[in-house]
Amino acid sequence: MENTYLHQSFLLFGEYMKIVFISLGCDKNLVDTEMMLGMLSEKGYSFTDDEDEADIAVVNTCCFINDAKEESINSLIALGEKKKTGNLKGLIAAGCLAQRYAKEIREEIPEVDAIVGTNAFDKIAEAVEEVVSQNHPDFMKDINEVPVFGKKRLVTTGGHYAYLKIAEGCNKHCTYCIIPKVRGNYRSVPMETLVEEAKGLAESGVKELILVAQETTIYGMDLYGEKKLPKLLKELCKIPGLYWIRILYCYPEEITEELISVIKEEKKICHYLDIPIQHASDAVLKRMGRKTSNEDLRNIIGLLRKEIPDICLRTTLIAGFPGESAEDHEKVMEFVDEMEFDRLGVFTYSAEENTPAAEFPDQIEEAQKEQWQGELMELQQEIAFDKAADMIGQESYVMIEGRVTDENAYVGRTYKDAPNVDGLIFINTDEELISGDFVKVKITGSYEYDLIGEIIK
Repeated sequence: MENTYLHQSFLLFGEYMKIVFISLGCDKNLVDTEMMLGMLSEKGYSFTDDEDEADIAVVNTCCFINDAKEESINSLIALGEKKKTGNLKGLIAAGCLAQRYAKEIREEIPEVDAIVGTNAFDKIAEAVEEVVSQNHPDFMKDINEVPVFGKKRLVTTGGHYAYLKIAEGCNKHCTYCIIPKVRGNYRSVPMETLVEEAKGLAESGVKELILVAQETTIYGMDLYGEKKLPKLLKELCKIPGLYWIRILYCYPEEITEELISVIKEEKKICHYLDIPIQHASDAVLKRMGRKTSNEDLRNIIGLLRKEIPDICLRTTLIAGFPGESAEDHEKVMEFVDEMEFDRLGVFTYSAEENTPAAEFPDQIEEAQKEQWQGELMELQQEIAFDKAADMIGQESYVMIEGRVTDENAYVGRTYKDAPNVDGLIFINTDEELISGDFVKVKITGSYEYDLIGEIIK
């Protein structure tokens, strides 16, 4: 999980005060954080990155799995202690955990002064004002209302790349997932709003745009009656200043030949797809409520690699789903071994309250989940290390992320690497580069998941 902190100070009610923002969880949550920061900045507020200096803290929480819940709760408790012993005067809980457990937060963490639900982040300025006035409000909306779109954002990713959230909520209702209950049904952002937001990001210096949603592939179905992701991609590719457009969270059963053609034809679109499959045993997929089979997955992966031979495929798996057998585990091991995904992550199953799977019989012991997770990750490690070594001698454009401290070296990413989840490439050079620069690099070595390269003059 990534924490996001931002810095400045502001004048409020005659006193100089500072707000610290802590954004937990996924990149979609980060976009909400950036929206809240933008709304507050328009009201004259600004921010600090030091919790000990802050007068008000806002935690944008996550509750997707148990680890995420624990991190969110621990952050609220720790900041609650700073209200007793430090400078902190107000604490606001926002986001998924706040939406799902508002009552429990009020009872168990009384230091929280205000709660802002997932669909009410546009009320953040009111929440701050109420907390300053020593009130303790809850701001909650119907999770299926159309959220606020197109507001000014303060981008926290360094300015050279940014996420574009193209939809909110989810209609899939997988048996293990709580997201529809805290984020609501699938609601697409109007295309014209997204294009305007993307233009603004490009004008501010963003060179890589990363499309995110709970599921990107069905974008537009609710607004336009058909999948509009290919059309949206074509419109975004017209925007000057954008060099890379990356697509995350594509459900495999929704990937169409039209989408593949657009990715293949448009030069700005990275040959990279995140396709969360979760498992490869038909029995487990059925209990998960997924809409694919082992054969379906093989077909779509085969089609993608046939049409786009250099495509980089990332996926995620769940180990230890209720009722999973040793035979089911072997099926997913065989599938990973055969498919050779470029990038792969594995979560142990987390039983979430109010989801069907939490009530399923044959829950798996934690030790067994962790064993299966470890076996999958060990297999994938071999695949990933081999794929990194296979890149030696190849040439690739690289986006510079920053300089290595005290060395004449920089760190960057190839098109195969999404920020914060994939590998890096280290480049030795005397040239002066800045984050967001693109350089052509020859790959000269590899170390585990990462690469080493030199700039091609």
